[in-house]
Amino acid sequence: MVAMPELLIADDEKNILSGLKIAFEDEGYSVLTASDGKEAWDTLQKNSVDLVITDLRMPGMDGYELIKRIASSYPTLPVIVLTGHGTIETAVEAMRDGAVDFFTKPVDIDKLSLVVRKSISASSLAEQNRKLSEEIERLRKEQGYSRIIGKSGKIAEMMSVIKQVADTKATVLVTGESGTGKELVADAIVSFSSRSDKPFVKVHCAALSSTLLEDELFGHEKGAFTGAVSQKKGRFELADGGTLFLDEIGEIDAATQVKLLRVLQERQFERVGGEKTINVDVRVICATNRDLKAEVEKGNFREDLYYRLNVVHISVPPLRERKEDIDLLATDFLHTFNSEDGREIKGFTPAARKAMFSYSWPGNVRELKNAVESAVVLSRGTMIDRDDLPPQIREGAGGASVTFSLPVTLDEAEKTLILETISFAGGNKTKAAELLGIGRKTIQRKMADYRIDSDE
Repeated sequence: MVAMPELLIADDEKNILSGLKIAFEDEGYSVLTASDGKEAWDTLQKNSVDLVITDLRMPGMDGYELIKRIASSYPTLPVIVLTGHGTIETAVEAMRDGAVDFFTKPVDIDKLSLVVRKSISASSLAEQNRKLSEEIERLRKEQGYSRIIGKSGKIAEMMSVIKQVADTKATVLVTGESGTGKELVADAIVSFSSRSDKPFVKVHCAALSSTLLEDELFGHEKGAFTGAVSQKKGRFELADGGTLFLDEIGEIDAATQVKLLRVLQERQFERVGGEKTINVDVRVICATNRDLKAEVEKGNFREDLYYRLNVVHISVPPLRERKEDIDLLATDFLHTFNSEDGREIKGFTPAARKAMFSYSWPGNVRELKNAVESAVVLSRGTMIDRDDLPPQIREGAGGASVTFSLPVTLDEAEKTLILETISFAGGNKTKAAELLGIGRKTIQRKMADYRIDSDE
């Protein structure tokens, strides 16, 4: 069974206290009571409470002092104020001290119950966001690199390879779909290497024509061509002693491939229009979203250059294969854009998180980052909801379909649904429970009831 939220109600009027206790217990809540602020504070320190309802005027410690103490020691715990002495000034003071809402006696139980449900939900989401933030910081400390975030097995394996090869001179080929973060892998390799304080030069090969790329990589002598009014050092020279990152290496033409092969083999080259041979000590990292082996078979890429580049191969997984990292990435992006845009959005609603988890993310981490930025700008509330996300994510979050061969019993249908959801969640039962809208203990109990093996 999923534990119901626990309320703490503090009021010195016994009739109100007992009436509220009965009303909320009838709705399924667990209710603790206190007759004054001191008793409420002592109870709060001994129990796990999800929300506090308190009167303001009580003997001993009053409601004002209780609210201040809760705001100081339990900042995410929501407090609702009840009072028979309601004035605008009283309401403003209570809200300023930390109360989330204010009701005058006699209270409308239906309205109070609605605020209680919403407040507990918001508090739970805020706590979940806090835990995600703590997990992000823990992962960053463990990994020793702050810009790659993930707890999935594929990311852990990738980070292990990065650290292993970082302090070598081996050429590294980083492959992966567009938007997966290949440049961050190159950054991580450099940060873990002994060349971290040496030049780190980046060239985006696809952005330059073949003529410009050759000039950019190797430089030129004065008078080498029209417009060459002075000598220019190329990126290889500028990276001497450090690292050169060649992004989209699959886009370079045949002539540049030959010259690049020579540099990798002999560590020397000549500037365009020059005769002097220049020797360099450069560690090369390349990246591409193309299948270079297939390009070799088509005759578009030199086989000898391919093997020279592919000494160490690091494949960056697409986001759809590391969905357990979506919450962490989205939370980190939320913090970034909150700071940049001056917003105070606390997190994502379950509906928004479900939509993000169900979407296939063809644009990978880059698309997720753009989606969060858009949602931060457009959101009108304190939480990002499903409707705040870009249309393609809302509409493309249908996920897999489950079909049944009728007739089928309700138990058989539920068992199939649980199995399919666990499969859809990549075996992650916590995530499957979340998608089904039930607690982890509930899904474990149902798995036991239906004799579903953990490895099934």
